[in-house]
Amino acid sequence: MARIKGVDIPNDKHICISLTYIYGIGRNLAKEICENTKIDPTTKAGDLSQEDLAKIREEINKHLTEGDLRREVNMNIKTKMEINSYQGTRHKKGLPVRGQRTSRNARTRKGKGKTVANKKKA
Repeated sequence: MARIKGVDIPNDKHICISLTYIYGIGRNLAKEICENTKIDPTTKAGDLSQEDLAKIREEINKHLTEGDLRREVNMNIKTKMEINSYQGTRHKKGLPVRGQRTSRNARTRKGKGKTVANKKKA
């Protein structure tokens, strides 16, 4: 397994798919990286030479990924919470941030359902 940016990328998958295991790299950016390094996107990650991996590492270093990106996202969230913006207050309360309904679903954000006392079933 090759390590790029501290992440083990799987050897048995195409390189354009393997690169998506790195936080901050999606399918489009992975394809763009393959184009810029002139590596065939359908090549298996295990078949790449050390020179190819070095080219990919150089190209990835031009983009914000992994720890730096996570840190920036967390700082943005903290800033919103400090200035008491609408999104910041939603983050504080643990509710959906981007306008989703909360009356029916939102269990991903709100957690397991809480039982309400004395609520009769109709």
